[in-house]
Amino acid sequence: MNPFAAKIIPLVLCFFLGLGLRQLKLLSKDDAPLLLRFVLSVCLPALMILAIYRVPLAADMLLIPLCAMLTVFAVFGVSSAVGKRLQMPGPTYGSFLVGTLIMNTAYSLPFYRAAFGDEGLARASLFDIGNTVLIFTFSYYYAIKYGDNSHSDKVDWKKFLKLPPLYAMSAAFLIKALRVEIPPLGVNFLEMAGQPMGLIMMVALGLTFAPKLSHLGKAGIAVFIRMGIGLLIGWLLAIIFGLQGVTRNVVIVCSGLPVGFNTLIFAELESLDREFAATMVSISILIALFYIPLLIHIIH
Repeated sequence: MNPFAAKIIPLVLCFFLGLGLRQLKLLSKDDAPLLLRFVLSVCLPALMILAIYRVPLAADMLLIPLCAMLTVFAVFGVSSAVGKRLQMPGPTYGSFLVGTLIMNTAYSLPFYRAAFGDEGLARASLFDIGNTVLIFTFSYYYAIKYGDNSHSDKVDWKKFLKLPPLYAMSAAFLIKALRVEIPPLGVNFLEMAGQPMGLIMMVALGLTFAPKLSHLGKAGIAVFIRMGIGLLIGWLLAIIFGLQGVTRNVVIVCSGLPVGFNTLIFAELESLDREFAATMVSISILIALFYIPLLIHIIH
């Protein structure tokens, strides 16, 4: 078997494991947020520290979070114009817009770790940081604008400042800059803490898979903008900045990632169209199960 496929297929099987556990009522979609919080708070920070600690820093890494932000702004121009022409109700348009802006960068991390090891994980994590900055600022603003915003019209910066991966990345770069050596016991602990990330992430995705047929048409357009137009924008940015190697792969592929889970969270918090948001996430995750690993493999 192809070595890349041997690493990726188990991740895909974990998605179907999540579906099976939900059908057997051993777990439910309500368990997914807890699983994802564990990944965000424990597994991902541990792996990010190790990845940055082990990988030589390069100048082109600074362009990765910038490309993530530029992708979001460019997609916004497309999705806002298309969404208005579809003449959707305000809450549905809000879900449509926010869904196209939020990239599920956490989804890509197990695949990049499987494909490129620490180097891939470190660069994909930098893209995740650029995306996350705009999730809790730019994207969240539009969730508030088109939802029930009677309680507030301000972005809650505290949500961004409480993100464990942000502090993990800061600590990792500080360790790198000061040339501090992590003892073997510390390395073993971080490896153990990060090891379940792929399993837990993909099971959680399986638990939340719930498309609604009534929303397929417009949700499909949103997914095409997020994954198709996003991919094209990433490709153009890679050409403009002359990116090469793993950095080029990360910028192109991550720009075409599926709709992020924060779309569901914002839809719930701000009373956007929840069913439309769930359909976008479900459709895009199903496509991404095969589309993203293939892109990672073929883009050089």
